[in-house]
Amino acid sequence: MNDTHGGNAALVARDLAHVWHPCTQMREHTAQLPLVPIVRGDGAWLIDAEGNRYLDGVSSWWSNLFGHANPRIAAAIAEQAARLNHVMLAGFTHEPALELAEELVRIAPAGLDRVSFASDGASAVEIALKMSLHHWRNIGQPQRTRFIALANAYHGETLGALAVSDLPLYRAVYGPLLFDPIVAPPPDWLDAEPGESPDDVARRRLADTRALLERHAEETCAVIIEPLVQCSGGMRMHAPSYLAGLRALCDEFGVHLIADEIAVGFGRTGTLFACEQASITPDFLCLSKGLTGGALPLSAVLTTNQVYEAFLGDYAANNAFLHSHTFSGNPIACAAALASLAIFRDEPVLERNRALAAHLARRLESLRGHPHVAGLRQTGWIAAFDLVKDKPSRQAYPAAERRGLRFYRHALAHGVLLRPLGDTVYFLPPYCIGESDIDLMVDVAIAALDAATG
Repeated sequence: MNDTHGGNAALVARDLAHVWHPCTQMREHTAQLPLVPIVRGDGAWLIDAEGNRYLDGVSSWWSNLFGHANPRIAAAIAEQAARLNHVMLAGFTHEPALELAEELVRIAPAGLDRVSFASDGASAVEIALKMSLHHWRNIGQPQRTRFIALANAYHGETLGALAVSDLPLYRAVYGPLLFDPIVAPPPDWLDAEPGESPDDVARRRLADTRALLERHAEETCAVIIEPLVQCSGGMRMHAPSYLAGLRALCDEFGVHLIADEIAVGFGRTGTLFACEQASITPDFLCLSKGLTGGALPLSAVLTTNQVYEAFLGDYAANNAFLHSHTFSGNPIACAAALASLAIFRDEPVLERNRALAAHLARRLESLRGHPHVAGLRQTGWIAAFDLVKDKPSRQAYPAAERRGLRFYRHALAHGVLLRPLGDTVYFLPPYCIGESDIDLMVDVAIAALDAATG
């Protein structure tokens, strides 16, 4: 199957003449980093200009839920595009935005009754940070200007989102532009002491966070967290009890809780929202990626009426939330989101996911004894392990050896897209995948593991 504009080589040459790709040392595309021109998607598969097929084991950066070119979402997009493609959401409204807001309020944790739309995940985090700070200012507490974030956190790459992130790879260069958060140790269950359970780790880390709040609560706007899984931070996982304890601490010390469910929302952890597993409601819930089923960029921040009401007043008070994005609540993106949420409503998505996640867990269990695999872990539909030089000590390979890149190249050459985070291999496929595709994904991963560590 040849694309009308040429095969892979022709498209790659055109690309390299002009396109600057994200998260990429571009010089490597002419040497060791493959550049694959995709011309079509089909369910869990991506197809290049020469007809080669790649199983999308990472949901195209964790966004695709129901498969590429999902017919239900595609039809909703086409229908909306023929009727209204965009209108600004300042002074105007439209049915897709208000219907989506109503549906998000209906399905979200109780008490989140207001919805602010933006364009992508980092933009949603920016809104939550600014809204929290502005709320405190509006109610007479302008001294609250700081945020508590977890070590190893990642919340996006715009400046505010990057400021509450703790990955030097992304943050180091831009340090002069960023504010400094108060950093709390993460409740990662891989950091358990001998004999500790994930809940024990959670209790220990909650005590650390309590100590921070005792010192800094009066200057703190909010604590921000990715519930259950720190995704870009290496798919590090923690117990739901940590979320419950953190919600209680935020209530006790009177600070907001921001739940960044951009990557973990919409069923990734086994429930529609990760916060459900701790039976908590955050003050701000940030959503994106899977919100549209991965079809179009859109994000939303849900918050409480209590927060919303702090922004109401006379025009002269100048306390309105003056933050906007041109494409906030874009009708076509909202239509895609409504179609995606309708699939959750009409089909047993979560039940099927749990069964498939159990199958994935069974297949991965054989890796537990591999001499170069450490930290095999899974939360819902997210599974991961680390490539290590020495298993007993969990000694990492030297970064310069780039074992994760070796793994990626081998898997891609064998028709599976698995893009490690450094030397952390993870599995996060679309929900339309079947057991046979899971078997293929794991079989290729096992072979790629041996190629990368042999």
